Amino acid sequence: DSRSKFGCGRCFMANAEIRPPLFARQDAYLEEVAEEISEISREIEGLKLENEVLRNYRERQALADGEEAEGEARKVRRRRQVLRKLTTGQKCEIATVEQERLALVVGDHRKTSEKLADTLRAVLEETDIRIAEMKKDAYEFKRDIVVGAENMRTGKTMAEKLTRYMEEKLRQRDSVIEKLRLKNSTIKTQLQKAEMQMKQKEEMGDVLHYIDFHQLQIENKQYQALIEARNEELLQLKRTTGKTLQTLNILKKKLMIILNESGWLHNEINARKEQLQKAGDDAESVSMEIANDPRAKEHCGQQQAETSDMPSTLDYVQQKAQMYDLQSTLRNWRRKIEIMEMAAARGRILCRGTIEAL
Repeated sequence: DSRSKFGCGRCFMANAEIRPPLFARQDAYLEEVAEEISEISREIEGLKLENEVLRNYRERQALADGEEAEGEARKVRRRRQVLRKLTTGQKCEIATVEQERLALVVGDHRKTSEKLADTLRAVLEETDIRIAEMKKDAYEFKRDIVVGAENMRTGKTMAEKLTRYMEEKLRQRDSVIEKLRLKNSTIKTQLQKAEMQMKQKEEMGDVLHYIDFHQLQIENKQYQALIEARNEELLQLKRTTGKTLQTLNILKKKLMIILNESGWLHNEINARKEQLQKAGDDAESVSMEIANDPRAKEHCGQQQAETSDMPSTLDYVQQKAQMYDLQSTLRNWRRKIEIMEMAAARGRILCRGTIEAL
């Protein structure tokens, strides 16, 4: 009994030691199986897709070749044929054909959707226009008929104004209809001309091909680069023009200052000429009086002898002119001194900065 118990205990311990590795192997095996199942599922989905593409391709080929007329005998022969796999080239060819077909279908759907979107957009625009016109008509009707055509005594709407309003509206609608009819006929004529031109181009072989579009793209890029260069030149010219305008404004201000000074000088010269003319006239009148009156001549001779040392009028004018020249020279020298002082101050600052840097 003790041996059996001991043996059973040892077996239990051995099983306890062996069980975890078995579970670990089972988990790894299950993971591998799950990966294989997922890979097989992907392969099955790919094969289903290939079969669907191949079925569509064969159906279109059958419709193109007229194989539907053979009936059940053709189907039996297909079933009896030995199954064979497609080569990679055949798969690529079928996939290319299907891709081109799908591209054509997508293009057709895109054109249809764009046409539908344009139609709906036009309908929406027309609806908005009609709503705006209806609001405008309602406002005008309320203004002209409901309020404007109301009789002040009876409070009723006058029929004559209502009739005139409706006749005017009908005439307006008739004129609009006539304009739209003429516009429609013009557009139809233009459309017919465009269709005739397209037909003539197709007959003459002038239809644009891919090479033509590629050439047009290259020319478009070249023109875009040229436009960018011209824009850069225009921007540079604008900057130069701005600087020129600033310089022109400064020169205009200086010119105004010089013109003001010139005007002041002209006025001063005219005033001095008037003074000189007046002095000459006075001297002439005094000379005539002296010549006519001997006593006054003697008196003036005595005054002239007494005032012989005083300067004459011309000397006074010359001295005044010299004084103005000296004042102008003094102002110029003062400006030069101020400029030299500013330059000296700037030089001292630069010397001080150089000394501090050293």
